[in-house]
Amino acid sequence: MMKDLIASFPEQLKEALTIFKAAELKPLKNKANNILISGLGGSGIGGSIIAEIAQATVNVPILVVKDYSLPAWVNENTLVIISSYSGNTEETLQVMENAITANAMIVCITSGGKVLELAQQNDLNCIQIPGGNPPRACLGYSFTQLCGILDFYEFSNGFIASVEQGMHLLMTERNQIIQEAEALSKSIAFSTPVIYTTSGFEGIAIRLRQQLNENAKMLCWHHVVPEMNHNELVGWVDKSPKIATLFLRNKTDYYRTAKRMDICKEIISQIAGKTLEINSKGEDTIVQMLYWIHLGDWISWFVSVERNVDAMEINVINRLKGELAELK
Repeated sequence: MMKDLIASFPEQLKEALTIFKAAELKPLKNKANNILISGLGGSGIGGSIIAEIAQATVNVPILVVKDYSLPAWVNENTLVIISSYSGNTEETLQVMENAITANAMIVCITSGGKVLELAQQNDLNCIQIPGGNPPRACLGYSFTQLCGILDFYEFSNGFIASVEQGMHLLMTERNQIIQEAEALSKSIAFSTPVIYTTSGFEGIAIRLRQQLNENAKMLCWHHVVPEMNHNELVGWVDKSPKIATLFLRNKTDYYRTAKRMDICKEIISQIAGKTLEINSKGEDTIVQMLYWIHLGDWISWFVSVERNVDAMEINVINRLKGELAELK
């Protein structure tokens, strides 16, 4: 049940840390001048989040690909991280096959499937995580491995330690997180949520949007400040009582961006049906993001309860995959 999977997120992080510490990664054959992370949906959102975190400290560019295409610049000096929970994501598999052809340095994160088979056939680095659950409920496994890979190859220092800090915070704040999520869910369950966050935290807004899509079976959208100040803000003209805006706030936000958020919230509160603010906890960026991930997952669960929908059901995605399977 999705509720149980969400509740066990802190324990999942703990298990994921154990998995990474036991992983036997081989050294990279060449100096990595850039990093490509390939993954989609629940398997790919960890890449979006870690790429934003890494901007502040990692001195090589990181690109996240959520498509079939391998960029032309990928070569023997590129570290390609393949993230597919099932191991059978067709877009990611095509990227992986092309990365092998390009002689890139590859590390895989998967529970099995064709990704594991290809990794074994080509003697690639591969971290195997537990399978059998919806990918969106297993972000703790893949995100932790991404943090560990960047630490292990010395692109970063301390990402894994931050995951441990985040795990402890979530365990400490468990009851408060659930209570806050349940209260917030009642405000947005029958609205169209609009999620706003600051640059550098877009991955968290995407994660919340995706969880509301899949678990609560509802449409919503997101945008980022300051970019939305140059376009979307102008669209807030007509009274929109069915829209609920969620502002994701950090006490560490750049002061001018924080002021922009304040002004936007004041403007939009006169137009939207509800305007809510959600503050992160923790001093470290990774800790803050893990807090928001867990809170957002709980929000999506409680909204699914309010809306009386099955959080596990993904029939329309299964239909899409079924019809694509017939395509030659």
